[in-house]
Amino acid sequence: MTLTSKQLNQKLDQLKEQRDQPIRVFSKLSNCLEDLQGNWEKDKSIATLWQDWPQIIGSQLGEHCWPISFQRGVLTIGASHPQWRQALLYSRPEILHSLRANGHQIKDIRVQQHHPKKSKPAENESIIWSKHPSRVDVHGVKDCPNCSRPSPAGEIILWGECGFCKRVRL
Repeated sequence: MTLTSKQLNQKLDQLKEQRDQPIRVFSKLSNCLEDLQGNWEKDKSIATLWQDWPQIIGSQLGEHCWPISFQRGVLTIGASHPQWRQALLYSRPEILHSLRANGHQIKDIRVQQHHPKKSKPAENESIIWSKHPSRVDVHGVKDCPNCSRPSPAGEIILWGECGFCKRVRL
């Protein structure tokens, strides 16, 4: 099979386009990230408040008070204890001045009691692995009810089928 010069040029153009594809994707991703960063800095959103928070509020209040929401120019600050809430209310004019001096467009501050949910501590890897459903030495072996392959019993108990059948269904 011989290609005409027109077909050869088309093939060559296709290969060049495929070669340049990763560069275009990277360029688009880079532009997107730059736009996001620019908007983040321009809008002075809650995310930038989190970044500036230690300098704005100070180390003593910063450990017990944090920004919760920022909507329509009103910043809601949460305090972990009534005592810290009172300190925020007392320092309200200074905090507003500090926020505005750092470029945040704040109209007003609201202070509320806030108790963040405590996350439970992560388990040790060895504990997680000891409970893992794919451990044959811990749970034993059973035949999968779907495909009749020998499978870890923990998978059969957890999912009602082996890991292979589970993956096929996902």
